[in-house]
Amino acid sequence: MERTGKIFFYEDKNFQGHYYECSSDCPELSAHFSRCNSIRVEDGAWVVFERPQYLGYQYVLMRGEYPNYQSWNGFNDTIRSCRLIRYPSSRHRIRIYERPDFSGQMLEFSEDLPNLLERWRYRDIHSAHVQDGIWVFFEHPNYRGRQYLLEKGEYRRHSEWGALHSSVGSIRRVVDF
Repeated sequence: MERTGKIFFYEDKNFQGHYYECSSDCPELSAHFSRCNSIRVEDGAWVVFERPQYLGYQYVLMRGEYPNYQSWNGFNDTIRSCRLIRYPSSRHRIRIYERPDFSGQMLEFSEDLPNLLERWRYRDIHSAHVQDGIWVFFEHPNYRGRQYLLEKGEYRRHSEWGALHSSVGSIRRVVDF
């Protein structure tokens, strides 16, 4: 079954000002609004990007209200593309590794980890294998900082999930609604 979604981008904080409603992937949003200071996700899970063509910092948003860009961990009011996450799953399982190419110590888990250091003695993850579901790596504990979406598959090094560094502080599942 094809996933549907609906997201609203508002130019001003607290859902004020000009807005744009979107229900599918959009590689270029600048024709619809100049800045984005609040977002309402009515249906689905989305990843929004600070640059066109799904580039730059990414933010994973689930159903809910985000009254200002700080509420989605944004660095500024720039959102230029968005993509609907089409296949969230009710099953989640991931393996993380101490070193690139799935070597060194390994940890397998299926639940959210708000503070990775409570379960993993390393601050870095150099490779990962998403066996089930979709996951988000956060740069800092408690789901803060830069975000990286990992869909089912193998990631032999941190650059393959788009990170400049291998540092991960927390990990969260993208859950089905």
